[in-house]
Amino acid sequence: MEIFEILVLVVSFVVLLTIGVPIAYSIGISAVITMLVSIYPVPAVTTIAQRMATGLESFTLLAIPFFILAGQLMNRGGIASRLIDFAKVMVGMLPGGLAFVNIVACMLFGAISGSAVAAASAIGGFMNSRMEKEGYDKSFSAAVNITSSTTGMIIPPSNILIVYSLASGGASIGALFLAGYLPGILVGLMLMVVAGVFAYRNKYPTSESASISEGFRKMLNALPSLFLLVVVIGGIVAGYFTATEASAIAVLYTFILALLYKEISFKDVPSILLDTVSTTSIVLLLIATSIGMSWVMSYENIPQAVSEALLSVSDNKIIVLLLINVILLIVGIFMDMTPAVLIFTPIFLPVVTELGVHPVHFGIIMVLNLSIGLCTPPVGSVLFVGCSVANVKIEKVIKPLIPLFIAMIVALILVTYIPEISLWLPAIFDL
Repeated sequence: MEIFEILVLVVSFVVLLTIGVPIAYSIGISAVITMLVSIYPVPAVTTIAQRMATGLESFTLLAIPFFILAGQLMNRGGIASRLIDFAKVMVGMLPGGLAFVNIVACMLFGAISGSAVAAASAIGGFMNSRMEKEGYDKSFSAAVNITSSTTGMIIPPSNILIVYSLASGGASIGALFLAGYLPGILVGLMLMVVAGVFAYRNKYPTSESASISEGFRKMLNALPSLFLLVVVIGGIVAGYFTATEASAIAVLYTFILALLYKEISFKDVPSILLDTVSTTSIVLLLIATSIGMSWVMSYENIPQAVSEALLSVSDNKIIVLLLINVILLIVGIFMDMTPAVLIFTPIFLPVVTELGVHPVHFGIIMVLNLSIGLCTPPVGSVLFVGCSVANVKIEKVIKPLIPLFIAMIVALILVTYIPEISLWLPAIFDL
């Protein structure tokens, strides 16, 4: 019976996506169709609606609209240009310097804003034209920007780690935030290795070394933006406030900073709030329908069936983690991160915890894995934004993307099989 329900769920979902139904509606409708296998229509529909509504009744989820608003303020508040100048001082003089600047700036901006799309648009908007003037290949510049922007999903504060905490049944947000630093930096370093080799082979120019006074000035200009990470993460780890309270503080801090930078004024606030509401409504609808589908899967015992199927293949942790990574890489190609985390966490988390994998470690594996899907068609939002900002066709970007994809997958393998990369920092702070 469980096999039939899995088939109904998967087939209905795939068919709906294929005919062009938006993913949030596809998730909700396929959940209702699956429920119809077991119960009558009226209770099936009302139950799903009820689960969607009650699933959003979470204090933790309040952090998401606040962090989205903080990201919008950063995107318009002049923070990107200051981070690029700071990154140029740090790595601009190295071979392939502007590619390194792009990667470091995306890591910093993505971490501060918590949005890969914001990083791709803000940093890409500045860097692509600069790199093209210096002789860099347009498609290579776009590929570097696209892949490095995803590091903001791993390096905290990250909305998707908050979603994972909810889906996992209470994994510590503070621990998840700390666990994301080293894997995110590792991904950035792997991308820099590939970019450096590419730049060396093509003899791309380096930037002139900045004087000590100029470097110090640019560092001071970027310091207030970087200090947000200290305020948010430091406050959570020290126990001064929760992740939700930290998100509200981030909004206040970035708003004051943007006003001081004179990049926005009070007349810009309505449009910023409107963009925030628009983005938040999309995210929360995805979360609501995904929670409904997760409940349906639990009701139909689908996670247990999948768990038994995986463990019947092997009870070796290395093999099971490899299988899960392959499945998630495929899922990431066709599904956005938020519903993927909410749907597949209840399926895979019990399997890996039974094999001794820490929930925080698995959360980083899952988010890093699905981040790769943000760069792949047909659902890769960062891919589309990065190509649009660079004014380059997707097919032109695929070739330079492949070695960068390989670098990200190597980082994923290291994070998967070396738990200390994720768990070392949380262990230091007893989280």
